[in-house]
Amino acid sequence: MRYVVVTVSTSRYDLQGKEGRRVSDESGDLAQEMIGRSKGVVAERLLIPDDARLLKGAVSRALRRADLDVVVLTGGTGVSTTDVTIETVRPFFEKEIEGFGEIFRSVSYQRIGAAAALSRATAGVAKGKLIMCLPGSPDGVKTALELFAGEIPHVLHLARGS
Repeated sequence: MRYVVVTVSTSRYDLQGKEGRRVSDESGDLAQEMIGRSKGVVAERLLIPDDARLLKGAVSRALRRADLDVVVLTGGTGVSTTDVTIETVRPFFEKEIEGFGEIFRSVSYQRIGAAAALSRATAGVAKGKLIMCLPGSPDGVKTALELFAGEIPHVLHLARGS
């Protein structure tokens, strides 16, 4: 399976622009590492700000690519005024996988308590691809991928009607 990992973070994006170099992206790095361990390939990594227009463009391009199977977005899933990932990505879903968010928050609750309710993590399928909207924290990325990496082939099989 081939993935694109998109980190949605205005602060990291701004640092990269101001410093003109690659900034640390612990969540994106962790996602890439975990995908590799599950025999997946990260075909592309992107860093974009919390900007609906740029996020919509990144998801649109990924969905048009025949060589990609999964879009992993980290960041922008909280309740701050700048968090726009869910509102921007949800309209792309042909089917939303509500259970993804429910299970993620349930497991997160066991680890971090009521703060888990602040995550709006979700997933869905579009154009035969899986889109996962994960929190920007490394622990959130780790939790989600540990829980669901094994289900990705099955989701893709169902989404593609094969």
